[in-house]
Amino acid sequence: MALFLPEFDLQRFNTLAIPARANFYVAVTNHAEVLEALAFAAEHKLPLLPLGGGSNIVLADHYPGLVMHIKLHGIEQVAEDDSSVWVRAAAGENWHEFVQHCLAMGCYGLENLSLIPGTVGAAPIQNIGAYGVELKDRVAELSAIDIRSGLAVTFTADSCGFAYRDSVFKHSARDQYIITSVTFKLDRVAKVMLEYPSLLQQLQLSDSALNTAITPDQVAAAVIAVRQEKLPDPAITPNAGSFFKNPIISAEQFDLLRQRFADVVAYPQPDGSVKLAAGWLIDRAGWRGYCEGDVAVHAEQALVVTNPGRGAGTNVLALADKITQSVREQYGVVLQLEPRVYPSAR
Repeated sequence: MALFLPEFDLQRFNTLAIPARANFYVAVTNHAEVLEALAFAAEHKLPLLPLGGGSNIVLADHYPGLVMHIKLHGIEQVAEDDSSVWVRAAAGENWHEFVQHCLAMGCYGLENLSLIPGTVGAAPIQNIGAYGVELKDRVAELSAIDIRSGLAVTFTADSCGFAYRDSVFKHSARDQYIITSVTFKLDRVAKVMLEYPSLLQQLQLSDSALNTAITPDQVAAAVIAVRQEKLPDPAITPNAGSFFKNPIISAEQFDLLRQRFADVVAYPQPDGSVKLAAGWLIDRAGWRGYCEGDVAVHAEQALVVTNPGRGAGTNVLALADKITQSVREQYGVVLQLEPRVYPSAR
């Protein structure tokens, strides 16, 4: 039976360590408790915030509703053929631990997503990605519960509407479903992705040595090492990882930008557009290492906004607004936040 706790302190449940409370909090460990929590929210006319690892949210204020902490666990192999394995993981599983579990099982394809904070259930919302791999490349389907009806729903990868750091769960399906599990299609034979220079450097490989037999475990270890070097540990320095999306602009806009800034870091996209490195824009705009009251920009990675003073979410968002305005004025490029803001007023 679910236990509903009033006036619950959320500071240790968000990786930015923002001091905020929820009117009510409940941890759910099975399907029945999810339905019980939905009934409680409906009966008391409360907005609902599903919470995973708290690594991709900014609490702008106290949450005037029910926070449902997803604690569903379990990993199982559900199908296989000669080349692939389908693995289903419950939404409350720790993402990094799940990736390591898959590697230990000999199931490959997620190794480039090692050490990304959060849970399995939160990963599709953001369509997490790193070092040339996006979640959408590996999702077969996901299971969810319709918040209004309480009915179980299955989403195919196509119906998730995946895009760069985006999905249908951030738009038309926002706040309408509780994701309960995700099924991944993984490879039996490794096909390592090594297109990022930082991984090649970590693995001490040159472009001419790409045919060297590198294992998925080595890729995972390299990804972990690079992330640990560049990104602060939230347990020590509160942060939500990358705070801004890499903006995507037209080829025409990029040509104009490159005329002014020849060294701009960019990645051509298959559709002809160009993805810019948001960290480069923020760094060159002078924000790396900047401190203001409780909040700061990480000294090693300008893409990361930190909250070392464990201050209010409004302080975090105020700094993000200043950075966004500065980048727009200097480069004519509009940055967008990666984390979701609650209560939803932005």
